[in-house]
Amino acid sequence: MDSTQIIALISYSLPTLIIALIGYNLFEQYTKNEREKRQYLLQRDTKTDILPLRLQAYERMTLFIERINPSQLLVRISPISENKNDYQNFVIAQIEQEFEHNLAQQIYISEECWSVIIKAKNATIQSIIAATSKENISDANQLREYILKELSEKQAPTSIALSYLKNEVSQLW
Repeated sequence: MDSTQIIALISYSLPTLIIALIGYNLFEQYTKNEREKRQYLLQRDTKTDILPLRLQAYERMTLFIERINPSQLLVRISPISENKNDYQNFVIAQIEQEFEHNLAQQIYISEECWSVIIKAKNATIQSIIAATSKENISDANQLREYILKELSEKQAPTSIALSYLKNEVSQLW
């Protein structure tokens, strides 16, 4: 082959190669765009399906927080005996049972919100334990009265969690 044939071969194959690279690049961009479009549509459809489940989870956790609010809890749960320790254990068992019943809801709410709910639950339990350890409280009815009186003087730990829940739900819209 002489140099004129090589130059002719290159002059014919170079444009073909450039066109092939451009076509390949356009095809890659098109498939990437289609993939992103499908992903967006899938996420949009999933979001509309998940929103009712998330709202239901927030509703259940709101109900949980209201049920473990000491002012609601102590009125709802009567002492099973006069022993303050028996009453403390019974009330804490009720809180733990409510919590276990709602454990699955953590899938649908944020990590921070779940943490606030756990802190509210633990703070409520700790306040009950602290009240039970008071020397001047001798029976279950005095324990109930003391905790309810204490709540009237300061904010319940569940009210912080409820505010956080309401704030998070308002951000869903």
